[in-house]
Amino acid sequence: MTSFNELGLAAPLLQALASGPYQTPTPIQAQAIPHVMQGRDLLGIAQTGTGKTAAFALPILHRLAQPGPDGRRPKAQPKSCRVLVLSPTRELASQIAERFSFYGNKLGVSVAIVFGGVSPGPQIKQLSTGVDVLVATPGRLLDHTGSRHIRLDLTEIVVLDEADQMFDMGFVQPIRKIAAQLPTRRQSLFFSATMPDDIAKLAAGFLRDPVRVAVTPVATTADRVEQKVIHVDTAAKRSLLSELLKDDSIYRTLIFTRTKRGADRVAKHLEISGVEAAAIHGNKSQGQRERALAGFRAGKVRALVATDIAARGIDIPEVTHVINYELPNIPESYVHRIGRTARAGRAGIAIAFCDQEERQYLRDIERLIKQKIPAEDRRGTIKIVAEAEAPRGPRQNHGGRGGRPQGHGGRPQGQRHEGQRSEGHRAEGHRPAGQRPAQGANPGKPGQPQRAASQNRGHQGGQRSGEQRQGGQRPSSQRQGGQRV
Repeated sequence: MTSFNELGLAAPLLQALASGPYQTPTPIQAQAIPHVMQGRDLLGIAQTGTGKTAAFALPILHRLAQPGPDGRRPKAQPKSCRVLVLSPTRELASQIAERFSFYGNKLGVSVAIVFGGVSPGPQIKQLSTGVDVLVATPGRLLDHTGSRHIRLDLTEIVVLDEADQMFDMGFVQPIRKIAAQLPTRRQSLFFSATMPDDIAKLAAGFLRDPVRVAVTPVATTADRVEQKVIHVDTAAKRSLLSELLKDDSIYRTLIFTRTKRGADRVAKHLEISGVEAAAIHGNKSQGQRERALAGFRAGKVRALVATDIAARGIDIPEVTHVINYELPNIPESYVHRIGRTARAGRAGIAIAFCDQEERQYLRDIERLIKQKIPAEDRRGTIKIVAEAEAPRGPRQNHGGRGGRPQGHGGRPQGQRHEGQRSEGHRAEGHRPAGQRPAQGANPGKPGQPQRAASQNRGHQGGQRSGEQRQGGQRPSSQRQGGQRV
């Protein structure tokens, strides 16, 4: 597929595309759009940065623009929506709603967004008249359905985006509660970056005779990014980070931590060191998050320190570097993180800090991406950063000490998700408790992994039972599957 004209989209959509980021369809768009336009259920396996939002927004808008039996375009009934898009985070929900508004600007399509952290009053007012497209996070949507501000039984199309992230955040039960309020006769679209057994079971209950479209395997993103790992003690990570950021070529950097408090501490340290920095995580208000992202996009904030969940939905094409200040305990999260500097096919640079207790994480990551991440000492990595080409061009393979580190550092505990009550240094957006305890972990020392509770509360009523991770493998979740949820 070389042109959007070949897809048969409505003329107003083609006009919007002419001024948008895509001049030709991406692989996920070329494969998904025709099936969605035909009304088929769809299972899409694609990561962020592949054009996935347009892959479902464009054909949905095309269908909404079609006239009804009376020759006029149908309108949503009061307190209802024609299309429901479920998103795991506020940032991604905002991004999706913005894309629908942009593409549907000349169609007269109404778009509303619903998420927590803001007053529900304006949302209630907008829902009262009915909307064509409603983009929502599960928790706040259930608040509105429970208060009868919105009914879902007239919904024609439902999209579940970032399903794997929904699962990791404990949204499975809220999603099932929402799905129970949807009509049986509907078109359903299901998108996930990965498809382990537990996500496949969720999809099987959500979809009916779906078309399967898969692009960008998980390792592909890692192949586009020049990766380095520095083995460094936890106590030395802050000084190393400040040293790296003395290089002006690192002008728009996304830094990942495991915890909300950790993100705040790192951002504060950078500000004291003279680096314009901001933190973004679930404890920040919506206004604080939006201001931080706006400053980062405009270049006023040079370093954005984020947790995994808060970074979901961040789509900034000019990120020069991703620094994993702390490695994630879910290998797929590493690929999502470094993909933030490899958007739309561009290359990028990713640097990981790894202390003794994170070495098992590193081994799991290397097993997933099927490659060893070259190790560098502090001086070698700083030199690489200084000599690196711009991220848009092909990357040079600067040598380094290869091989995985030896030793048996224990895996720190998976910890609480964003949106849950936070205690101490519990992490955000990671796998619930039930993992093996960390060896040598120091619960009282800042920056060190903490012992997790034996059971983790789900996000806004969702709940994940304790789940064992052994040998880096993610087992099937013990859930009821197969039914249409």
